[in-house]
Amino acid sequence: MIATPVVRLRSEVERPEDIEFLYWVGCCVSADDRVSGIARALARILDAAGVRFAVLGGEERCCGDPARCTGNEFQFEMLAQENIETFRRYGVTRIVVHCPHCLNTLRNEYPRLGGSFEVLHHTQLIQQLLDNGRLKLARRLPEKVTFHDPCYLARYNGEVEAPRRVLDAAVAGRAEMARSRENAFCCGGGGGHSFFEAEGGERINRLRARQALATAAPVLCTACPYCLTMLQDGVLSEGGADMRVRDVAEIVAELI
Repeated sequence: MIATPVVRLRSEVERPEDIEFLYWVGCCVSADDRVSGIARALARILDAAGVRFAVLGGEERCCGDPARCTGNEFQFEMLAQENIETFRRYGVTRIVVHCPHCLNTLRNEYPRLGGSFEVLHHTQLIQQLLDNGRLKLARRLPEKVTFHDPCYLARYNGEVEAPRRVLDAAVAGRAEMARSRENAFCCGGGGGHSFFEAEGGERINRLRARQALATAAPVLCTACPYCLTMLQDGVLSEGGADMRVRDVAEIVAELI
C-alpha cells in the first residue's frame, strides 16, 4: 500500500504549465464516504505515474448535471458559467474526472456556454499511463471481475474499451454480463434517480445486480460513483453479500 499523496490546490500553483491536469473531483466525493475512496485511489495513481495535477478544492462547484437532470436549467447554467470562469482564470485546458456525469457535462454541455476543454475519464487516462509506461503494476488481482458500463461513459460518450483494457492489465479475467458495452443496462441512478425513491415497479439496481451475480464473478467493477452506490445497494438487496463492488481506480491503486 502506497501512502496517500499530498494533493495541491490549483490556487497554490503559480503557472498553468506546471500542471498537466486539473482533477475535477465532483460532488459525490464530499457527500459519500464510500465514494471518496475513488478519489483517494486516483490521486495515488496519478502520483505514482508522476502526473502533475491539482484540484480546485473549495472553488469547485457542482458541474450542474443533477440540476439539469431534475429540470432546473437556470441553476445548471449558473453553475456552469461559474465553473467556466474559474477554469479560464486558472488557464485550465485539460481536465480528468472519475464521474461520467461530470465527463458528459464538462465535455459536451459546457462548449455551448463558451467553455471548451479537453476532458478525460479516469479510465482513459489510466489506460494511457499504462500504455506509455508511466504507470506500472506490481501484480494482477487474482480474481475474475465483471464490468458494468456506466450509461454516461458507454452510451453517451462511446467509451467501452478503456476500462476493459485497464482491467485486462490488472485482473486475472473478466466475465461480461448479458447486457454490456453500449447496450448495457442502467444502474438505476441516471436522470436524477439517485436522489429519490421510485414508486412502484421493481428497482432497476436490483435487476442489474442480478445480471452481475449471474456471472458468478466475485468482484463487480464499475467506473462511476453513482453506479458504485446503486449497484452496491442492489447487490446487497439481492443477497450478494460475497460480491464486492469496486471502481476501476480502486483496483489499480491496490496493484501499484
